[in-house]
Amino acid sequence: MKQESKGSGRIDLDAIIGHIRSRKDFSKVGMILTHLGIVRGTTREGRRVVSMRVKVDRDKLNSIVEHQRKRTGILDILVETREGELYVGDDVLAIVVAGDVRENVISVLIDTLNEIKAQATTKVEIYEG
Repeated sequence: MKQESKGSGRIDLDAIIGHIRSRKDFSKVGMILTHLGIVRGTTREGRRVVSMRVKVDRDKLNSIVEHQRKRTGILDILVETREGELYVGDDVLAIVVAGDVRENVISVLIDTLNEIKAQATTKVEIYEG
């Protein structure tokens, strides 16, 4: 049985990007890069996923973002996460990085994502059967 998202399983990337666009110093931005993590229907090994339980260490998340925000060429980093029981198709994690040039922005998005996944979030997948 495939279980679909219950309720509002979406993160509003347009609203997050809009917040960055509304900054008085937006003219410094040459690139906005986003990541949107979604609950997959199967694991990497092919096992069917019914849902995922996600927990976020908000203090660690904020520390990661503040550290990454100080890197060269970065104007802002905004992160939105969802916690609790999420279902296939639900959005889990959104990261929006705004900065001057791609060489700066891409590396910061990758590093921020990897640090959040390794240090600030935990997940437990619930399998079918």
